[in-house]
Amino acid sequence: MTTNPPNLRPDLAPAARITDTPRPNQPTIGMVSLGCPKALVDSERILTRLRAEGYGISPDYSGADAVIVNTCGFLDSAKAESLDAIGEALVENGKVIVTGCLGAEPDYIREHHPRIMAVTGPHQYEQVLDAVHKAVPPDPDPFVDLLPAANVQLTPRHYSYLKISEGCNHKCKFCIIPDMRGKLASRPAHAVLREAEKLVDNGVRELLVISQDTSAYGLDRKYDVNPWKDREVRSHITDLARELGQLDAWIRLHYVYPYPHVRELIPLTADAGSNVLPYLDIPFQHAHPDVLKRMARPAAAARTLDEIAAWRATCPDITLRSTFIVGYPGETEAEFQTLLDWMDEAQLDRVGCFQYENVDGARSNDLPDHVPAEVKQDRWERFMEKAQAISEAKLAAKVGQTLQVIVDEIDDEAATCRTTADAPEIDGNLFIDEGYEALKPGDIVSVEVDEAGEYDLWGKLR
Repeated sequence: MTTNPPNLRPDLAPAARITDTPRPNQPTIGMVSLGCPKALVDSERILTRLRAEGYGISPDYSGADAVIVNTCGFLDSAKAESLDAIGEALVENGKVIVTGCLGAEPDYIREHHPRIMAVTGPHQYEQVLDAVHKAVPPDPDPFVDLLPAANVQLTPRHYSYLKISEGCNHKCKFCIIPDMRGKLASRPAHAVLREAEKLVDNGVRELLVISQDTSAYGLDRKYDVNPWKDREVRSHITDLARELGQLDAWIRLHYVYPYPHVRELIPLTADAGSNVLPYLDIPFQHAHPDVLKRMARPAAAARTLDEIAAWRATCPDITLRSTFIVGYPGETEAEFQTLLDWMDEAQLDRVGCFQYENVDGARSNDLPDHVPAEVKQDRWERFMEKAQAISEAKLAAKVGQTLQVIVDEIDDEAATCRTTADAPEIDGNLFIDEGYEALKPGDIVSVEVDEAGEYDLWGKLR
């Protein structure tokens, strides 16, 4: 049993879990998946294709004929982590294929690791498969392989990420994601719904909807209409969420920019007949209009407070999660104080925070008045102290309430669960430490909260 650490990075996906057991003499591929949930979905798709071609999936380097490292390139620290993972795979295995966001910079990777076999960019599935075929020829058993029962899933079986689009049309100065993953490219609504239905049919109890910009879903398709069963569905986030909410699974929305049409989602989160959770993950990034302008983000912090108030009026139980950047170039003490004051008013439920980092290729690198490291650290600590106090007070108010929770894990000490207010890995947990022995991962049960901490809850089964 572990409690939620206060400085957990909000950009990281859960660690990939590989449980396949290769058959004797089966060619096997290892996978190291770094970065965000969107990269984890890419890893799942690559492994699904490989397993369908007869490859086994190895959970370690030594048992694999080659290793794929799916990299992250969002921050310089993430790039360093990716280079370290590539180096470790080369030492432990020797045959390494690199893909993912950092793969958009092949010269940079080869400068550090010239012995890698191939480099491909993000979501270039065919190129990854070609590189694997060259390194380790497939040898399928037609009676066992080729028709897997379900997609390879790197998360626990009871929840899954559902990626609805790639790319982003924003031009935030601190971000290079559009350079790596391109402009917004939405999947057709019927394709998303078909995948979601298949996942639920295979036992998934929670779908985490992800993209670079979930609110913009379908904009590039001009919100085209798609046939779905006996009706038609627009490629629009409101229509998609309404349909997903009819599935027998929790639906959790991530990366929702606060565009005006987001208010159309709020009634769905308040509707007892919909499984769209009262939870929105919204990347506000900052609150001072001048900082937002330097970031090249919409400078509407005051109106955002009005939107939050309107959302809560429609759905009082809604949980709002966000991430922020402190120490952005030019950020003054007064601008930072505005952010703290905004937090006092917004009272967000779940908050993550980055200290600003230069990223190779980002336009923010050239801005004047970069904030000294010690000032960034001090502001991060003060921000997190504020966020922690808000979290602690909000959780204390839940003592005595009965909440629905989903069970994630069972060990000798407790059942680790999550409420509707908690996304896996990035938010808090609820622990049941008595009478939990009959529970299993994926169960959804009612729990009375009897204790609260800074980020986590404890309770007993009802």
